Order: sequence, then C-alpha cells, then structure tokens
Amino acid sequence: MNLCLFDLDGTLIETDSDHAFGEFLVSIGWADGEHFRRRNDAFLADYRAGRLDLAAYLEFATSAWRTRPLNEALAVRADFMRRVMAPALRAPAQALVQQHQGSGDRVAIVTATNEFVTRPIADAFGVDQLIAVELGRDENGCYDGTARGVPSFREGKIVRVTQWLGQHGLRREDFERITVYSDSMNDLPLLEWATHPVATNPGPELARLARARGWPILNLFEQQP
Repeated sequence: MNLCLFDLDGTLIETDSDHAFGEFLVSIGWADGEHFRRRNDAFLADYRAGRLDLAAYLEFATSAWRTRPLNEALAVRADFMRRVMAPALRAPAQALVQQHQGSGDRVAIVTATNEFVTRPIADAFGVDQLIAVELGRDENGCYDGTARGVPSFREGKIVRVTQWLGQHGLRREDFERITVYSDSMNDLPLLEWATHPVATNPGPELARLARARGWPILNLFEQQP
C-alpha cells in the first residue's frame, strides 16, 4: 500500500491560489486595490521566506469575502475558478495525479491554503481527499477569520495527515512507500517524513537541498510549450 501527498500552490499549479484569489477580489471591487494588494504581496513574500504569521494572514485573506452573504461568496469563488484557476491547470500535473491514482495509491492534496479557496481546485484534479486549513466559524456559523484545529502548515501538515490516516485505522508504518511532492521549504518537515520526497518545481533553496540529499527534482511546468 502506497501513499501519495501533493502540495498544491507552486507544486500542482504554478500560481499561489490564495494570493490569486485576493487579486481576483481586488479586480471585482471586493477589496481595496492599493492597500489590499500591498498586504497580499507582503504576506506572499513572508510565506516564501519562511516567516509567515499564519493567523494574521488568515484574518487578512478572508476579510474581503467572509462578511458577505455566503451565496455571494460561493458565486465569486465559482467565477474565480472558471476565469482564473481552470485555465491555470496544466496537463503534466493532472497526469501525475492520475498516474498515482491509477496505480492504486491513496492520494491527498495537503495545502496551507484554506479549504474555501482550495476545495474546487482539488475537485478539478479529481482528488477527493483535501487536507487544507480549516476555517473557524462563529456562533452563527459565519467564517470568523481564524483556523479551526491544527493548520496544515509546516509541521502541522504531518499532524493533519496523521489524524486523517488515523480516522481510517492507518499509520505511517502501514505504507510501503510514501511519496510527497512539494516546491517549498515550508514543506521540509513533510518531505522528510516521506520515504520518497520529490522536490517539485523547487525554489533555489529547496533545489540545493534536494541535490545535496539526492532527492529527485521534478519540473512539471517546464514541460509546457
């Protein structure tokens, strides 16, 4: 029995979906352009530098949509998926997911982006199991800008994967092979947890580490014409 875990942003898709959703909200007038874009860019830079304050980012990233009626937010998300994310899906990434599914691997997408943004993207890849940052809700059931439970971020990804497996009576030791695909140094704990880590579209630091450790390096998007 094999397990395959995919990071999402930068790994299966070239863009950062949460940042892109913020840009989309600016484009439709749901967020103040100059101020929101400046903070959105700063948080993305912090993530790439490994210093993201996740709680602060969640409060910010959800602020432009969580106070809207849910049906409006869902409609905007669907439009974002159609206009921005669907065209960003690439055949090599889709084929890689399908290859593991076809081999009978247990497959999940494990992302530090929140569930609201990423659920339709996971669906587009045909992946039922999404481990994403779960969003907190207030007493009225409205999103409140916090995380619920352990966020699937850095070491939290291992916690969440372990919890998910435990719900199915499984442990890490039950798998002959655990493959993890990621582009980011933020996922180093999960890559080291794997039996077969694959640096996928890696940044310079992860690429250097992968070469030093003899990990495979996969550049999915360089295969595009």
